Amino acid sequence: MGLMARIMGLATITGNQNAASQHKMSQQTTITLPPTAQGIAQAADILRRGGLVAFATETVYGLGADARDAGAVAAIYQAKGRPSFNPLIVHVPDIAQAQHFADWGDQAQALARRFWPGPLTLVLPLRKGHGLSSLVTAGLDTVAIRVPAHPLARQLLQAFGGPVAAPSANPSGRISPTTAAHVHQGLDGKIAAILDAGPCQVGLESTIIGFTPRPVLLRAGGVPTEQIEATLGGLSLTRPTGDEITAPGMLSSHYAPQARMRLNAQKAAPGEVLLGFGAMPCDLNLSATGDLGEAAANLFDHLHSLDKLGRPIAVAPVPWDGLGAAINDRLQRAAAPR
Repeated sequence: MGLMARIMGLATITGNQNAASQHKMSQQTTITLPPTAQGIAQAADILRRGGLVAFATETVYGLGADARDAGAVAAIYQAKGRPSFNPLIVHVPDIAQAQHFADWGDQAQALARRFWPGPLTLVLPLRKGHGLSSLVTAGLDTVAIRVPAHPLARQLLQAFGGPVAAPSANPSGRISPTTAAHVHQGLDGKIAAILDAGPCQVGLESTIIGFTPRPVLLRAGGVPTEQIEATLGGLSLTRPTGDEITAPGMLSSHYAPQARMRLNAQKAAPGEVLLGFGAMPCDLNLSATGDLGEAAANLFDHLHSLDKLGRPIAVAPVPWDGLGAAINDRLQRAAAPR
């Protein structure tokens, strides 16, 4: 289905749901829940009642809703200001539940066994009778699905007992949240609750792999491409062609601060602040030792901190190997024209 046809069809569905959800959202007080059994149970109850709960994963904080409830999913789009043609990732607690919603092949099974639970999303054909809202898939015949590794996220999914649609818990296009404070900054008053589990460890969204039927890299992320290709027996991943949005994180402008960004900077220009990498003078450093894992974990938090200064942000070069590919993907989209 073409992008314009999907936009028109989904706009009708979203419009019908938004009228009912807008009044509810406008009067919300966002509460913070502790990472305890009681907090998890309260968060699961909010999800069952069609509410929105932000929760920590190993990648970033996700904004969760019952993936089967069209009204709840529409509320995600409204709270974030997210375009309805941009699909969401469905989170489930294990492979068995994932197979209830999607059809699998041998390559998908190999990747799931190797990297789940973890920061990998698979885009797979929808299974007949899946029961997911069409808003989750943005009208496509595929679903993006993953099993998160964060213990709190897994406990919440088990307590809720169903699929949870959860994009990043931030206004659409802005810097992704890696702490509960980031979520409050962007969505306070627009969602029911935040299940706070401290900072996210990976700090970058999941890698997304599709199948056409050859495996294709739709978004670089928390699992390096080299590890995925090795798991597939050395098969090289292809890249998407054209500008069709078939998975989250494919918009050209995304993850952006309010401030203007300049990449591959060796030093800050007058009036700029510098986000460094490696041993260098700078305002904040992704990793003074050049550790890409540390840089990934720090990326969004450092962008949030620098953006508060209200000055243009210069960013030092970051290598493209390993997690560097995902870091550079986020930086390029954050710096893209808006």
